[in-house]
Amino acid sequence: MKKYVYIALGTISLGLGIVGIFVPLLPTTPFLLLTAALYCHSSDKLYNKLMNHKTLGPYIHDFRTHKSIPLKTKIISISLVWITIGYSIMCVVPLLFVKILLAAIAIGVTIHILSFKTKK
Repeated sequence: MKKYVYIALGTISLGLGIVGIFVPLLPTTPFLLLTAALYCHSSDKLYNKLMNHKTLGPYIHDFRTHKSIPLKTKIISISLVWITIGYSIMCVVPLLFVKILLAAIAIGVTIHILSFKTKK
């Protein structure tokens, strides 16, 4: 039973990680690392499939090994955060405290991304 719970949670985590690629406020890396850990403890087949995936596999492996993010990824991530949150602040959200909250979130996400080493 535990195996199936881990597989289900890993699959949900994988889905959230993939959505996080396109939604700036949703973190990709923690969800992909969680997916790898859950699959590792539940299904060798799913773990190997994830780690051998042409896009996600190297991303997970590099982050686990070097604890770093490529410069291009940092630039794209931070740009998307500020574009989407900036648009929300300027055009969508009418309440000042929500605008301040969104700006604080953008600052926090930016600091978090910049806190990782840059992969050469």
